[in-house]
Amino acid sequence: MGLPRLIEIRQNFPDRSLPDVYQAVRAEMDAADWVASVPPGSRIAVGVGSRGIANLDTIVRAVIDSWRNRRVKPFIIPVMGSHGGGTAQGQEEVLAHYGITEGAMGAPVVSSLDVVPIGESPQGIAVSMDKSAWEADGVMLCSRVKWHTGFEGRIESGIHKMMAIGLGKWEGARRYHMWAVRLGLEQVIREVGRVMLDTGRMLGGLAILEDACHGTAEVHAVGASGMVPREEELLALVKGWKANIPVSSIDLLVVDEIGKNISGSGMDTKVINRSSLGRNCWPGLPRIERIYARSITPHGGGNAVGIGLCDIIHDRLYEAVDFPKTWINSFTASSTIGCMCPPHFPTDRECIEKILATCGKADSADCGVVWIRNTMELGRMRVSENLLEELRGDPLIEVVGAPRPIKFDPDGQVSDETRIAEAA
Repeated sequence: MGLPRLIEIRQNFPDRSLPDVYQAVRAEMDAADWVASVPPGSRIAVGVGSRGIANLDTIVRAVIDSWRNRRVKPFIIPVMGSHGGGTAQGQEEVLAHYGITEGAMGAPVVSSLDVVPIGESPQGIAVSMDKSAWEADGVMLCSRVKWHTGFEGRIESGIHKMMAIGLGKWEGARRYHMWAVRLGLEQVIREVGRVMLDTGRMLGGLAILEDACHGTAEVHAVGASGMVPREEELLALVKGWKANIPVSSIDLLVVDEIGKNISGSGMDTKVINRSSLGRNCWPGLPRIERIYARSITPHGGGNAVGIGLCDIIHDRLYEAVDFPKTWINSFTASSTIGCMCPPHFPTDRECIEKILATCGKADSADCGVVWIRNTMELGRMRVSENLLEELRGDPLIEVVGAPRPIKFDPDGQVSDETRIAEAA
């Protein structure tokens, strides 16, 4: 079978990364009135999630040090709904993957799925909170503000979502996603967040903004008072930095790795342009006909939510899946599409040839192909040479080298010079 030749390109996004992340976090925390208002000796729960946030260990350590400098007693709680297999130990292990341990942070990690009921929203949503957080003198969250992979709104992923889905633990996450089927997730997040804020337990959160290169660009200590408009403002800002695949139409997208640390859906649906809403559902994004995923990152412990968004996967990915963890996460989110298993084959050659044959081109060499490491890292990728004309004139695009054929080793796996990342 003829295959298209690929050429490496780079998207030279603006580098907005902070020169000293630790000091930036300390400066924000030390200047925040809501932080200064906490009396010495108070026990403060610091919520940390399961996403692959750049510099997460540095950020959390700076938050902990800021509290300790004020003679406050911080402790860390996992805030991640059903992730980590929906178990307390699994969620503690997720944090440990990111270096968030008691020894490294200088604060205890208290992981539990126990919750307490704290109220009801105007629509009748019963709201619950992590028991350890409820019993503390205050709660703050370390959360990345960014677009959500399942809906479009003025508040998407960020402090509010973590406050609702995360602090509610598995029980709350399941209940809120059930309500979201009828009301929409943004309304549920806002309503549950309002109940959480009205308890007086919520102090605020550290809003983390990342640039298109996945660098820590800004950090903001956002207090409970005025949190809603501030988070809306920060989301609008970071959406303007978003990286995309820079072509209008693709026959095949090859993704070297998917995983929960990359996106809650394994792949960023607002990069691959498909979600539980359907295929090519987001306006302004490339139309992508087929997706081939080659591996899963190890950080999710086998949670392979997102495989259902693929058209074909490699056997190595299939064999690394912990299906019970994947099913728990999908059913908690009231969606099954993400855990449906596509066909899988033992070699890259077989996967690529089989899926290209379904793209509607008489000659597979005419298919438009884009090859990326993952949906979080789009600064470097390979594209088929028939897509180059569309990229000419784009000031962000740098073409690197000459077109090369897709090369396979004697076992039918892609060679080192073709893939973007080592398979996990």
